[in-house]
Amino acid sequence: MTDRPATLTQNSTAAYIRGLAAQHRVTYIQTSSDQLALDMTRLADDAIQPDEIERLLFALQRAGHLSRQQLVHLQVQYLREAKP
Repeated sequence: MTDRPATLTQNSTAAYIRGLAAQHRVTYIQTSSDQLALDMTRLADDAIQPDEIERLLFALQRAGHLSRQQLVHLQVQYLREAKP
């Protein structure tokens, strides 16, 4: 299992994502499909727990404020900035 730090340092992409979620009043609520995906990746010994920012990205996409392509772009940018 790949662990990420629980708290990552603030970066510009994280701030942008938080601001976008606040602007649209979007919060993440875990669905049964989310739990199934987490269980499946855990059983495959490939589990990664999404952090707060990644969960906000999922919520923004579900709410229709981001396309799948935008979600992936922002997630990659966020993870690159968060890299130690």
